Amino acid sequence: MNWSVVPESFATPDATRLRRAYYAEVASRYWRRPATEAEIDEGLAGDPPDHLTPPSGEFVVGRYGTGGAPEAASCGGVRMLDAATGELTRVYVSPTARGTGGGGALLAALENTARRLGARRLVLDTRLDLIEARGLYVKHGFREIPAYSSGPYKEIWYGKNLTTPA
Repeated sequence: MNWSVVPESFATPDATRLRRAYYAEVASRYWRRPATEAEIDEGLAGDPPDHLTPPSGEFVVGRYGTGGAPEAASCGGVRMLDAATGELTRVYVSPTARGTGGGGALLAALENTARRLGARRLVLDTRLDLIEARGLYVKHGFREIPAYSSGPYKEIWYGKNLTTPA
C-alpha cells in the first residue's frame, strides 16, 4: 500500500469529508461525547479556507492504497504566519489508516509545501488530549515551544526548524 499526498482545494468532496471527520473527532474528544451533525456544520462554517491557498498557504489531501482508486485518508494545511514561519493546521489521518505511514507521509508533504512557500520554521498548536497527534509530531522532529497563540483549544505548542530536503 502506498501514500500519495498532493495539494487539493479545501472544498473538494474528499477534502470536505476529511475536514468533517477531523472536526467530528476533535470535537467529540473535547466534549467527551459524539459531536452532532449540526455541531460539525457549525464548526466548519467557522473554518474558512483563508490563507490555505498559495501564496499564503496550501491544503493537501493524502490518498492511501494501490490500484486505480486509492482512498482519501488524510489532510492538512500550512498557512504562513510571516515570511519565514508556517503553521500546520487541520492535520488529520483517518483512524482506519493510522499506523500505515500516512502521518509521516502527510508531515513530509506539509514540510515540503512550507519550504516551497518560503518557510524556514514550522509551528503548531494542539490540545493535550490529542495524544496520537502529539506523538506523531515528536516522532518527526517537532519539539515543545513557548505559546505563540492563545485560545480555548490551544494547550501545547510545537515547532521545528526546516532544513533542505534530503
